[in-house]
Amino acid sequence: MSQQPRIPRRAVSSAKAFVAAHGRPTRAVVAPIGRAGARLVLVGDDGAMGDIVVPDVATGEAVIEAAGAQAAEWDRETTAAAKIGPRHRRRMAAPKV
Repeated sequence: MSQQPRIPRRAVSSAKAFVAAHGRPTRAVVAPIGRAGARLVLVGDDGAMGDIVVPDVATGEAVIEAAGAQAAEWDRETTAAAKIGPRHRRRMAAPKV
């Protein structure tokens, strides 16, 4: 018998707020990030991106379901849906000091 993951309320409320602000369908991709847990990346209907770090992949999947988002992979449709503007690109490319 497998145990259900404990779903952090803050992660669910953040994901629900993102879905409400950026529209449906909101795609959600969960990927492990080592000891830190898993990264849940949300891509809204308007192309906005957001992320939430959760303890593990199972918790991320539970957050997706609780928030009413659509589980996805980094496939052609998901990457095409993400709109990355110039400000975000500069921030990602900025040297870390």
